[in-house]
Amino acid sequence: MYAAEQPADAVFYHGTRADLPIGGQISPGFRSNFGAGKPASWIYFAATLEAAIWGAELAQGEGRQRIYVVRPTGTFVDDPNLTDKKFPGNITQSYRSQAPLEIVGEVETWTGHPPEQLERMREGVERARKAGIEAID
Repeated sequence: MYAAEQPADAVFYHGTRADLPIGGQISPGFRSNFGAGKPASWIYFAATLEAAIWGAELAQGEGRQRIYVVRPTGTFVDDPNLTDKKFPGNITQSYRSQAPLEIVGEVETWTGHPPEQLERMREGVERARKAGIEAID
């Protein structure tokens, strides 16, 4: 899919712990939050706030959890780590791109998941890491 094909009012989100400036860009090449933490050749984003909240909550590092409003600058595809593996039909509206995402805003107020639900998700991510499961590149 091409960024230019999206409606002007399409909204996309990226959850992280990185402190980034509005007007800046998020690019592939940084350490993945999943598996062995190898540099990612894709940048991930979603059209749902729910998916971005998970991204922020599961992000590695010590910084504050943040959710940025982003605009894809190039082509993007469904995230194969979720689409048709866990959520057939991409109901999470999760995508990835090798082109940068432009940061156009930040979601200042959002509600995270309950601690017990977050802990279960973190345990699942850790089990996958120990099993050697990596993100699909």
